Amino acid sequence: MADKSLNRTELVAAIAAESGQTQAAVNTVVDALFNIVSTNVADGVKVAIPGWLSFERSHRDARTGRNPQTGEAIQIKASYGVKVSAGSKLKAAAKG
Repeated sequence: MADKSLNRTELVAAIAAESGQTQAAVNTVVDALFNIVSTNVADGVKVAIPGWLSFERSHRDARTGRNPQTGEAIQIKASYGVKVSAGSKLKAAAKG
């Protein structure tokens, strides 16, 4: 696991510095990006940024699980999750 991280504030500041935009403008764009991604994924639409990332809603079927404390069988309801996949450019950047 990486011992370095970039939080949202640092990301916004870095994008602002790279693009020459204000941090307020970049923050608005980042908010809009995540609002659009979350709305579309919730509607079952796959959002793809070719070469970089893709987000899609995934369905988990109902299943039988175990209570870890008692070992008792329990029913887990069907649910939805999100699958995030890295694209080729992001994978290449991670390799160094």
